[in-house]
Amino acid sequence: MFKKILFPAEPTLSFSSLLLLIMRICLGLLFLNHGMQKWLYYGELYNNFPDPLHIGSAWSLILIIISEVICSFLFIFGLFYRLALLPMIFAMGMAFFVVHDGSLDGGELSLIYMMAFVFMYLFGPGRYSLDAWIGRRFAEASERKSV
Repeated sequence: MFKKILFPAEPTLSFSSLLLLIMRICLGLLFLNHGMQKWLYYGELYNNFPDPLHIGSAWSLILIIISEVICSFLFIFGLFYRLALLPMIFAMGMAFFVVHDGSLDGGELSLIYMMAFVFMYLFGPGRYSLDAWIGRRFAEASERKSV
């Protein structure tokens, strides 16, 4: 069952999958850009970065960089798609509800990202993703074993 959730063997229709691929690439690159800016300016940001988890500004910045860089790559390629989206959704939820106190004034972008990522989580990666490719390979291997 765990394999079917992570690597669906029968993804959605081709046109829907194409739209999901376009959304993954666009949203992922935009989100990746935010992470790259934080990574490039780490030395200037680590002392004053918001610390909503109370683990220290430097650690909060490291976690957000992981979420915005590594998880963005996984999201774009559709590899461990839903697992990669969890830290992205969590990070944007913390940014909106904790850092910006749920205010649209300054927190609007984090709310938009969070909502988009929740919808993308619900719809799945689509046919054109590494998860779907892996899922098809698992399904083919299971068919070969049962024959």
